[in-house]
Parts: sequence; structure tokens; C-alpha cells
Amino acid sequence: MTDAIQVFTTVDSREAAETIARVLVERRLAACVQVLGPLRSTYWWEGAIETAEEWLCLIKTTERAYTGLQEVIRENHPYDVPEILAVPVVAGHSDYIAWLESQVSVPS
Repeated sequence: MTDAIQVFTTVDSREAAETIARVLVERRLAACVQVLGPLRSTYWWEGAIETAEEWLCLIKTTERAYTGLQEVIRENHPYDVPEILAVPVVAGHSDYIAWLESQVSVPS
């Protein structure tokens, strides 16, 4: 079983996505962050359907690092209620998983 997870967050600009990506990797809370976009999101917000252009961050990390990672995202995120969703990695290439886990460190 692996400790690896993938976390998703969306932001309103490429610059915000790149800032979050850089901070997470610099602080070793993520092994890798991929930024995709722009993409279109349609959602309910404050009683109305909204559509927005966003950038998606795909964050490769570990369950142990999640709490600190979430804090950093919230500190650097432009939204009042940011999407921060984590999903378990149930399988993966063993060398990649080992690399991912070796790149993430959690302060004690």
C-alpha cells in the first residue's frame, strides 16, 4: 500500500496556479505539481450558476503531507472557498511512487 495521494485545486489565473505549485514543491509538500489550463468550470455559487476560466493544479504528494499542503494552498489561494480534493493513489509504477514519497518531507 502506498502513502501517495493526488490533490486537485483550481484557481482563477495561471500566475496563482504557478505560485501554489512553486511554494508546494519548494516546501517539499509536493513532489510534483502539474498546471493545466485554461479550462472552463460551471458551478453553483451563491444561488446562481456561474462559469469561469480556471487553471487546474494536479498535486502529487503523500497523506502525511496533506495537512501542511492544505494550509499552504489556503494561504496562497485567491478564492473564499477553494476546491481542495484529495484522492488516494491505489496503484502506480513502483519506481515513480518511491520517487514521489522520497521527495515529500513532513516537518516533525
